[in-house]
This record gives sequence, structure tokens and C-alpha cells, in this order.
Amino acid sequence: MRRSLLTTAAAGLFAMTGASSALACDPDYTGITLTATTQTGPYIASALQLAAKGWSEKTCGKVNVVEFPWSELYPKIVTSLTSGEDTFDVIAFAPAWAPDFTDYLSEMPKAMQSGPDWEDIAPVYREQLMVWNGKVLSQTMDGDAHTYSYRIDLFEKPENQTAFKAKYGYDLAPPKTWKQYLDIAEFFQQPANGLWGTAEAFRRGGQQFWFLFSHVAGYTSHPDHPGAMFFDPDTMDAQVNNPGWVRGLEEYIKASKLAPPNALNFSFGEVNAAFAGGQVAESIGWGDTGVIGADPKQSKVAGNVGSASLPGSDEIWNYKTKKWDKFDNVVQTSFMAFGGWQAAVPASSKNQDAAWDYIKFLSSPAVSGQAAITGGTGVNPYRISHTTNTELWSKIFSPREAKEYLGAQKDAVTAKNTALDMRLPGYFSYTEILEIELSKALAGEVTPQQALDTVAEGWNKLTDDFGRDKQLAAYRSSMGLPAK
Repeated sequence: MRRSLLTTAAAGLFAMTGASSALACDPDYTGITLTATTQTGPYIASALQLAAKGWSEKTCGKVNVVEFPWSELYPKIVTSLTSGEDTFDVIAFAPAWAPDFTDYLSEMPKAMQSGPDWEDIAPVYREQLMVWNGKVLSQTMDGDAHTYSYRIDLFEKPENQTAFKAKYGYDLAPPKTWKQYLDIAEFFQQPANGLWGTAEAFRRGGQQFWFLFSHVAGYTSHPDHPGAMFFDPDTMDAQVNNPGWVRGLEEYIKASKLAPPNALNFSFGEVNAAFAGGQVAESIGWGDTGVIGADPKQSKVAGNVGSASLPGSDEIWNYKTKKWDKFDNVVQTSFMAFGGWQAAVPASSKNQDAAWDYIKFLSSPAVSGQAAITGGTGVNPYRISHTTNTELWSKIFSPREAKEYLGAQKDAVTAKNTALDMRLPGYFSYTEILEIELSKALAGEVTPQQALDTVAEGWNKLTDDFGRDKQLAAYRSSMGLPAK
């Protein structure tokens, strides 16, 4: 099925670009072969391959996409960068790795940093995730923010609406708060009917910490103190064990008990399968859930896929005063989980002009828009036009599904209160400590506070080992804060 989708996408791509081997090469890169690398496909790699075909038709150049398993991709890239070898012309990589790569990347040409296509990129990417120390060093090629998915048919069933209001005292609707999210999950926890409340990733090594981060962001991403979710941006002291984190972890654990019985083994793939298979009433995760759920070839709930922003909170922990701040209204916090794959050009590349032209083509509205609706590419919306072109999305969604999905995606990338994911040298070391303790807490071996106290101790030691001043400078840059 993926092959047929990708083949169809390739045909559409050529039609959109108007490319033909009979036309003049524009610009002319005849004789140039670029080497691009990313993780083993189809996710992300297939987007690079589709764009490579279209770019080749347009410019007469060639792109060889080299794929490595996820576990091998970082060391392959970092070795090539630090050695100065001309191994890759384009690298597609996880944003968390940016701090280790930035010294070895070329700056995006100024000509690409203006005009309608540039302004079309959502500001959180254009102004923060693509920027390091004031320089644009990469191009977002995939939007990654968590959103909420739910079953329209279950939510709008009259008897469910009546029973829910009688039990909880408010109307059954997409949740505004994390408490409401858990109420809904509890209400639909009906194992006897083959239905469970929610699905999230809970497996160590299976994206679990990003799902925890979504819960935590609502309680720790204070709109008056940006960048303080993970560390104190003035001292680099870990914030991971403050009351906001503890509440987020407590509710994440509750969600695990309102999920299918094997949920502790769920990665994001199993989350999508559970939602599309009709096993759960709601879930959180990346935009793939909506696309897969709306596909009748993959889903039992096609036509009934609702979408909304992540839940939020009207109480947020203030790390400066060490108190909870109460807000008049619920603060909807968008969490940029993972942050979206980045494409960049190593400074060692001998084909920098061609490489950046390929990235420009890859991320153009037409080409990236096609990738965003193509199953198997792993590309989610990151341009404003991705979230407003209802005609594009009507190919896979019903009108209501498209309206809700695009609304949720647009809100996620344009939210006033946005929590950025952690990007820091030694990222893997920090997350490994977290995952070990997180798995213990999910298994009931330690309390949430005990788990997070251990993580805070480990994070602070790592920060000292890496160099506190160095880590603080990197953290502030990654959060878009000025240097101290």
C-alpha cells in the first residue's frame, strides 16, 4: 500500500512542478550528484526520494539518498562532520542533535530567507527550530507537534453524552484540561466492549518521554517564563522534579491504566494502530494518527476522526516563586514534540549551492504539501499553507475531519504558549536517565517524586560533567533566549 501511495505521490509531484526531461534544466546542475542521508525509510527517507525525482527532472542533477538505521544515523553523521570529509551534501536529522552539528553546517543562503515561501513557514520553525545563535543553519522538512485525536461517533452518541454529563457534570467534548482528558478516558474504559480510554506511548525506547513531556508542558511551560520547562535558564539547574513535573507524571501514569492492557509496550506505531483499530476513544500524538485513522484501507474509524489541540491547565508552576500560578482561563500549551526533522548542508560539501537548491525544492509548498498527505513519508504540517489548503486534505479527510485536523495542526504551530523540546549536547545521556526512571514509575516500583528526584540528580551531574557554562549557553540558544 505504501508503494502505491508513494508512486501516486511521485506522479503528482512531477505534474505540480511541470518538470520534463524535454525542458531546459533550471537551474542547471547537470553532472552533479548529491548524497543525502537520513534514517531508514519509508518515514522521511521516502520524502527525500520523492523530492529527489522531482528535483532531478527540474535541474538535471541527481540525488543519491543513503539510509541508515535510526541507531546508526547520529554516529554516521557526526563522524563525517567532525572528520571534515565530503561524505554527505545533505543531512536530514533529529533537531535534538543540532547542538552537536551546528559548528559544521553551512548557513542557509540569504536568498532563501525571504519571500512568500519563507514567510509561509510557521514562525516557531522559521524563527527558532531552524536557528542557532542567530544563524539559519537548517530547513524544517517535517512538522512535529503533539495534538489530540478522538472518536466523533463515540463523542456524539446521545446516550454517551447523557451518561457523561450525569457522571462528570459537564458536556462530553474534546478536553480543555488534562483532568478532562482523564475523565473522558475513564468514562470510555469499557474492556468488556473491546474499548479502552486512551492510547499513548509508554514503552522505553518507544518515544515514551515525548508523551510525558506533553503532559508536563501544560503544567510547567509558564507563559511569563519561556524556556524554563527542563532547566532553570539562569543557572542550568534541572527542573525535572518540581511539582509541575510530578503532576504531569502522575497523570501520565493514570493514562497508562486507562489504555489497552498491553499499553506499557506501546510505541507510537501501536498508538496509531489502537486508534485506527477502534480500540480507544481518544489519544495524543503526532499528526500521523489523524492521517492513518482517516484512511479506510488502514482504519476502522475512517470518517469519525476528530482532532483538537492538546489539553492545557489553568494552573502552571512558577519556577521563580516556587508556587502555582492560577490563570483566569485555561492556558493552551503546544508542545513541539521532537520538533520536526531538519535538513541541512555540511560546510564540507563541495556542492553547497546545489544541495541548498534541493532542500528548497524539498520544502517548497507544493512538494512538501504533497508529502504531508502521502502515507509513509512521515511528514506532518509545518507550513501555514499546509494547514489552510482544505482542497489538498479533502483527498483523505471528510470536510469535518479536514477542518478539525487542519485547525489542530495550525493551532499547534502558531500557539501563543509554545513549549520547545529539549535540544542539548549529550541529549541521549539525559533522556537515557529519564527513561530508566520513567519505566520504573510506570511499573509502580518508585513514586513519581522518587523517580524525578533521581532524574534531577542525574541531569545535574551530567550538566556538570559536560560543563555547566557550555550547557547553559546551548540551552538558552535552543530555547531562543539571548546569551547571558
